[in-house]
Amino acid sequence: MKKRIVVGMSGGVDSSVAALLLKQQGFEVVGLFMKNWEDDDTDEYCTSRQDLIDAAAVADHIGIDLEAVNFSAEYKERVFSEFLREYQAGRTPNPDVLCNAEIKFKAFLDHALALGADCIATGHYAQVRESDGLYQLLKAEDGTKDQSYFLYRLNQQQLSRTMFPLGKLYKREVREIARKEGLPNHDKKDSTGICFIGERPFREFLNRYLPANPGEIRMPEGEVVGRHMGLMYYTLGQRQGLGIGGRRRRPQDQDNRADNDDCRNDNDAWYVAGKELEHNRLIVVQGHNHPALLSDCLCAIDLSWVSGIAPHCHWVYGAKTRYRQKDAACTMAQVDASQCTIEFAEPQWAVTPGQSVVVYESRVCLGGGVIQGGRMKGEE
Repeated sequence: MKKRIVVGMSGGVDSSVAALLLKQQGFEVVGLFMKNWEDDDTDEYCTSRQDLIDAAAVADHIGIDLEAVNFSAEYKERVFSEFLREYQAGRTPNPDVLCNAEIKFKAFLDHALALGADCIATGHYAQVRESDGLYQLLKAEDGTKDQSYFLYRLNQQQLSRTMFPLGKLYKREVREIARKEGLPNHDKKDSTGICFIGERPFREFLNRYLPANPGEIRMPEGEVVGRHMGLMYYTLGQRQGLGIGGRRRRPQDQDNRADNDDCRNDNDAWYVAGKELEHNRLIVVQGHNHPALLSDCLCAIDLSWVSGIAPHCHWVYGAKTRYRQKDAACTMAQVDASQCTIEFAEPQWAVTPGQSVVVYESRVCLGGGVIQGGRMKGEE
């Protein structure tokens, strides 16, 4: 009998080509469209209605059934509530990581298995490899599109039931397949940003759920240089939207500016370097390479390892502290069930609490955790 594969179809090009390729390979393919958001579900900001129309058009074109399922209650409970808690605590969460772990590869997987699926498939750019009963999560061939960073929380049971048909393809090849096969959405733009926010202003959206609490913007030395709209609206390394304006550096600082690429005449760009929640203060510094923005050591919690086993201490690995970052050489200085300490060979810029650090051994994604904080070795 043919293997039955349920494909998560978003209405986008990637998931559409994933479904097409599996159909061409002879699998019994069923499409499943997930609706994960209902609050303020209007055409102005939310594209779910059009996305469903696009997914249905593709399913009809390639000759497969499409089911629509509503996971908005699960999404609100497992993803969005955590998103709000993290912002309220002054951190910057990554809802895509939670959505993959809790919705696309948990609620969706459970639903697909109930439909009699042997496996699920998505349009993610990543790969799964099985060796002696152990499933590994690998980077995609297209390094510019690799999404393993967002999938690091997947476990053995989930990977054993997952296929990534686009893992060996480049994005340009996927677009070309869609065009040649006449998929009705072949020229549809890729979605960007957080799905439930859409194209609306971020501050406007967040203010509907969390009250704004304005306060002082200070330099590390204590000088007040402005007012912030609420700590939740800012993230480490942020440059835009601070509303501080230019400030001339002191004469004794001029010699320190020669190697700073962010010099603008006598003014350097401002960056968010920290938050003092207890005093409701935003800490800012001038210059991209300011020491307050650099960390060569971090602590991570809420750990998740793909194999179920933590990496060895003191071995050299690569790690990302944000998506699209190049792997940075590091070692696991300490790791236990609840937290780990990672030390980098070179200082990392704007290591952000709430974001994920993901550890790699060459092309294999080992897992990672949620960043609690970064610092320079030797600092308390």
